[in-house]
This record gives sequence, structure tokens and C-alpha cells, in this order.
Amino acid sequence: MVGNGAVGPRAQRAAASKLERTRRHRIARQLALDHGGVVTHGMLLGAGLTRGQVQVEVQHGVWVPAGRHTLCISTTEPVGEGLWWWALWESGQRSVLDGPTALLVAGLTGWSERVVHVSVPNNAHVRSLPGVLHHRLRRSGDIVETGLRRTKPHVAAIRAAQWAVSDRQAATVLAMTVQQRLTTPEALLACWESVGYSSRRRVLDEVVRDVCDGAHSLGELDFTGECRRRGIPVPSRQVLRTGPRGRVYLDVFWDELGVHVEIQGAQHFQGTAQIDDALRLNHVGMSRRDLVTLQIPVLGLRTCPDAFMDQVARALGTARRRSG
Repeated sequence: MVGNGAVGPRAQRAAASKLERTRRHRIARQLALDHGGVVTHGMLLGAGLTRGQVQVEVQHGVWVPAGRHTLCISTTEPVGEGLWWWALWESGQRSVLDGPTALLVAGLTGWSERVVHVSVPNNAHVRSLPGVLHHRLRRSGDIVETGLRRTKPHVAAIRAAQWAVSDRQAATVLAMTVQQRLTTPEALLACWESVGYSSRRRVLDEVVRDVCDGAHSLGELDFTGECRRRGIPVPSRQVLRTGPRGRVYLDVFWDELGVHVEIQGAQHFQGTAQIDDALRLNHVGMSRRDLVTLQIPVLGLRTCPDAFMDQVARALGTARRRSG
């Protein structure tokens, strides 16, 4: 028998086991804290845990496997930043976050992405991962090695534009990257000029110029060319203005008809919603009788010119009928 106050061997072992489990749980939580709630097997082993100890926690359902390398410590599946770490770890040591995902890591706001974009070398053997889009590239380009491994913003923005589902989305991500000062216009332009083939060469040539050199991006010939292409009379007056904050307005007038078009530079661009807002406001504005003023975002003119030029043609047609 064990006397009063004495602790038997079984109780001692239970207490020691509890202390040991508390210790490894603390280690795992600390590691996961810096990685969005997930860790790798290698990180746990490097912190002093044994394979057997890790396996016990997995068997008990305390830690949840998420692939070959990743364990969820504070969640049941990778989420948020943990999803980015998981995508990297499961894609191999030479993988990098790229495109819009790399921009989100760098701090891009006002943007959402349904998949995680990861670039890997051409010769890499990578398993398909749900919610991850792998891009095989000959070279990764400039990389941020600390923290989440990713391409630098000027590289990521150009690739995001090329991988975008539409020209409008491509224009949006380029403009937002420069607006939010994740990179400089000079770095973005230099990166674009180093690109060989691009399926969006024509539109991105114009959009990158608009975003990187707003003060000279849209000249009289650009708008006049669109008018002539659509059979719209050339404006009677055009004035290129540079504002104190670098914003550029190309004021286009058909004086005799009372129709005015204001083209907003890429500095105004906050996303595709601005294009839709401009189209809607223009529709309402065409009901005025004295002066019709249409707003055209320069990136809207680049990516969906027909929608805006249709409005210009309708405004001029309405003005002619009223003056007649």
C-alpha cells in the first residue's frame, strides 16, 4: 500500500506524460503561430520531438495531416496565411508563391483570388493540390527569400496580368500594384520590357504605359483613332492637362453639340468597379439637355473601348437630334 501523501509509480508516470504532452503542444503551437496555424514534420523533429510523439498526436486527432509534409496544429485544415505555407511546403523546396498570391502576401488590398498561384521549375515533379494552380517556368525571376518565399511585386504583377481571366482584370492588378506602392513604375516597366512572348502583348503594352507613365499615356491620337475607327466625328477640341497630384485629364469637346468627355488617368483606377460605375453614370448623364459629360477611365478605354465609344456615339446622336 501507498501511505498518505505518497504518489505511486503509475501516478508519477501519468503526471510525467501529461507534462511531456503539454511541452510538445506548446512547442507545436509556437511554431504554428508564425506559420498561420500549420507546421511541417521536419519543423517538429527539429524542435526535439520524436516521430513517435508526432504520430501519437496525429492518431489522437489533435494534429491533423494536410499532405505529405504539413500538419494543422490550431486548425483542422490550412486557412489564411496557413494556406500559403501549405501550398509552398507541399509544392517542393524550389516552389515560390507568384502572381496575385505573391502580391497579396506583399500587402495588396482590395483584391481576392480563388486559387493559390505557385511557380515551380519546368523539371519539378509536383503533385496536384486542391485550390493550387502550379505554373511551370524556366526561371522564377527576382524572389523574396525571407518568410513566405515569393516573387517580388514587379515580377508578380506582370505575371498576374498575364494569368488574369480578362483584360480588365489584368489592367486592375497592374494599376493597383503601383497605386498601393508595392513596386515602382520603373521596376514594373523594366520587368514588362524583359518579357518575351505574351498572349496579351497589345493590350498590356498600352496598359503598362498608362500605369507607369500616366502624364503621357493617352494622347490625342489615341482617342481620335478610336473615334475614326467607329465613324464618330473627331472632337472639335482636345486639351491635355497635368494636375498638381500628377492626375491627367484629356478634355474632349464637341462644342457645337454640347458633349464633353473626360478621360481619367490610371491614377484614378481602384478596380474594375470603376469601369462599371463610369458606364452607369454616363447612362444617367446622357439625359441632360444643356451639357452632356461622359467619364471614361483610361483603362476602360484600353480594355473595353466599344462599350464607352457606343456611349459617345449615342450622346452625339442625341445631341444632334436636340439641336435639330
